[in-house]
Amino acid sequence: MASASESSGSTVNPQEAAHFGRLAEDWWNPRGSSAMLHRLNPVRLGYIRDQVNGHWEADQTDRRPLAGKRAADVGCGAGLLAEPLARLGAKVTGVDPAPENVAAARVHAQGQGLDIDYRVGSVEALAGPYDLVTCLEVIEHVSEPATFVSGLADALAPDGLLIMSTPNRTAVSRLALIVIGEGTGQIPRGTHDWKQFLSPEELRSLLAGAGLEVLDIAGLSFSASRGFTLGRDLSLDYFVTARLAR
Repeated sequence: MASASESSGSTVNPQEAAHFGRLAEDWWNPRGSSAMLHRLNPVRLGYIRDQVNGHWEADQTDRRPLAGKRAADVGCGAGLLAEPLARLGAKVTGVDPAPENVAAARVHAQGQGLDIDYRVGSVEALAGPYDLVTCLEVIEHVSEPATFVSGLADALAPDGLLIMSTPNRTAVSRLALIVIGEGTGQIPRGTHDWKQFLSPEELRSLLAGAGLEVLDIAGLSFSASRGFTLGRDLSLDYFVTARLAR
């Protein structure tokens, strides 16, 4: 998860980068400080796979639907999403503003036999064009969201997909993520600033301003009995898929 400093035109917020950098050593522990991300990953990957299959008409039984394609994960942390993207066949670049996260990501990928190009930075560290750009639970941490989204758009190939997710700015998200999540220690304290959350309408506007059109939007919900699920309820968190406007 990510963001970056105001210096050199970067969108990174250094306080945010430092916060997530302190979690680096524990990132791959499914019961540690990133436990919530581990629980989210299957739903994330299911959504990404559905969008990839639909956009490129991939066979649902194909284990490597991204073979021959370039993918970038922006705000990659220690590689929880970058590694599955590589296993789906993509040539992956992962960028994160915290050097500690990038170091942890490189070590873990090497141990898994995966060749992933990890870089310290944010959108300015990308070397597109990429067929797929993912940016999950990141935009709420950056200093200049409009500039950040423009950077994501600039990295996309003409027929590429951008997939984002972010919390909605609602009473539901404040209660679930901050009051309960951070208050009970399920999410590290200081992870979220509710005022930085974006509504779907606000994110749509940013995407349109960067020359992108929305293809799909889906809500992420949580229940004690079912865990995380996708649906129409956008009040907690949501996914957006976009492409360059035609």
